[in-house]
Amino acid sequence: MEAEWQADRSALRDLLHARPDLSLKEIARRLKRSYAWAKEWAKRLAAAPVDDLEVLHSRSRARRSSPEDWHPLVLRRIEHIRLWPPEGLQRTPGPKSLLYYLPRDAELQAMGCPLPQSTSTVWKLLKQLGLLVEQPVLTHKEEPLCEPLEEVQVDWKDPGVPSDPSGDGKKQHVLEVLNFVDAGTSILLSAKVQDDFHAQTALAAVIEFLHEHGCPQRFSFDHDPRWLGGPGGWDFPSALLRFLAAVGVEARICPPHRPDKNAYVERYHRSYKQECLQVHHPQNLEEVKRVTADYQQHYNHQRPHQGRACGNRPPRQVFETLPTLPALPKTVHADCWLTRYHHRVFARLVNADGCVSVNRETYYLSTQLAGQKVSLVVDAPSASLNVQLGSGVSKRLPIKGALRGEMPLEQFITLTLEQAASEERQRLARKARFWQRGLWDQTP
Repeated sequence: MEAEWQADRSALRDLLHARPDLSLKEIARRLKRSYAWAKEWAKRLAAAPVDDLEVLHSRSRARRSSPEDWHPLVLRRIEHIRLWPPEGLQRTPGPKSLLYYLPRDAELQAMGCPLPQSTSTVWKLLKQLGLLVEQPVLTHKEEPLCEPLEEVQVDWKDPGVPSDPSGDGKKQHVLEVLNFVDAGTSILLSAKVQDDFHAQTALAAVIEFLHEHGCPQRFSFDHDPRWLGGPGGWDFPSALLRFLAAVGVEARICPPHRPDKNAYVERYHRSYKQECLQVHHPQNLEEVKRVTADYQQHYNHQRPHQGRACGNRPPRQVFETLPTLPALPKTVHADCWLTRYHHRVFARLVNADGCVSVNRETYYLSTQLAGQKVSLVVDAPSASLNVQLGSGVSKRLPIKGALRGEMPLEQFITLTLEQAASEERQRLARKARFWQRGLWDQTP
């Protein structure tokens, strides 16, 4: 368990430094931990150096004082005061009011019972007595408006047209439109129509966009496995995320089931569906390309847009000129993504053959460690995994698939596209294994 706890604390430290815009509640939700845990460890991590590994170790959980057993009379009085407010009080008394009324109770004074001294203790007792109704508080926080071309939101839209309408094809692929919408101006920058979008072709489409428009400060994606390499992502970044890190573009991955985090492209999809697809009813690839190109011209230059940046005017009338974005660099550092994972801890159970798996790559440790939990710490400068047993490093393993040093952009693109193709093959193989298991195991 200690190895898993260290991994969670390492992930918390990484999120605190990489995503300062996230609240502690959001970070706790992502790590599937409580808010109190995130708050406590954020305080501990802030007081330690950034690369300190000792702070990730657990502290003793022994109580510093014996727990108090509250007298039944105290609990009865709290319940009575809560349900029947005394002295003509015309509202339900809260913790502060209870702290006021409890010492005034004559029977409690005569018994000399210890009384709660803090509102937090009273809250716990009210919850214990079942006198609190927990209701989630829904709050709306308006996101600040981005600058033009600061953030480009990307997502697919299914026009509902099969690539082989005759049904004679061996496999019925579905056409998709990959849309690039600028969050600062609501301009539809690009719409790419294809029938074979997977991890490799999706990355190629993003690279083509960067060649045409330059590098924005940030891309925003949803949780599609074609972006992340799998349904839940991998231990290390996918080919797309590594490429964006190398060219200096930040990648913002929206949480699952949160289309509001990709609001501009999602809102465009609604307009595209209602005003284009449901009007023209395209039936094949060429028709989808034609109606999409026509609608892009109409959407950007003629259609009044009610977004915050446009003020009920067409986006291209409000933003006649856009800032020039920096072009793709000639050379890149292929391993720059590793710096973000420096000292990241992975907890793994050693298999019977002495191997562990990280980022779906197999690493041999020792058959003597079979059945044990180990911690693997990323060392970015050496591009390796340090295997920790106790307080020392027992073995150093080079990270498989890590590209090192500086290289020309075109060579890096070729290698990254090959990595994306490999991710797609592994994703499909994993999906096929699950389907095969489903044929034999019919239990839910």
